[in-house]
Amino acid sequence: MAQVTGWRADPLVWGHGPRLFEMFLEPTCPFSVRAFGKMDAFLAAAGEERVTVRLTMQSQPWHMYSGVVTRCVIAASTLPGGRESARAVLAAVGAHREEFEFAHHCGGPNMDATPRQIIARLEAYSGLALAEAFAIADLDREIKRHCRYARQNGIHVSPTFMIDGLVDPAIGSGDAVADWVARLG
Repeated sequence: MAQVTGWRADPLVWGHGPRLFEMFLEPTCPFSVRAFGKMDAFLAAAGEERVTVRLTMQSQPWHMYSGVVTRCVIAASTLPGGRESARAVLAAVGAHREEFEFAHHCGGPNMDATPRQIIARLEAYSGLALAEAFAIADLDREIKRHCRYARQNGIHVSPTFMIDGLVDPAIGSGDAVADWVARLG
């Protein structure tokens, strides 16, 4: 385990407005990837002075490498680029999702992939050195914080959306960005 001291996970927050729009995402889920892909357009349409977007990672066991990929996202947030490094990892996963997922959640080429290979793929696609941050011994504290926050809010699947602390089941990843903005009221 890496003996990194003084690390800090950068909050996965963009914008600075009074309205809080939260997305609970599993990095390899196709619906979460679609939702994440709309984040910048949503911020631009809603206005960064009007809304704050917060991402919470929602690892799900049926996405077989979910734990490894989620840990990579959070590990990236400890790097000098902080949240932007985490964003780069999420974008890399989204652009190459099949390389981090099992066919039908139970088979395919990734049956022979190791966690080290998954980390190496993410390093290659994101351009970030993740292995040392991945190995931070107590990084699981931050992962557990994401998990606990989701559970406390009754979040079980991804993507799930909350506005100002209330789950909004009417919001989906397939909605137009304008629909998300309209839900802000």
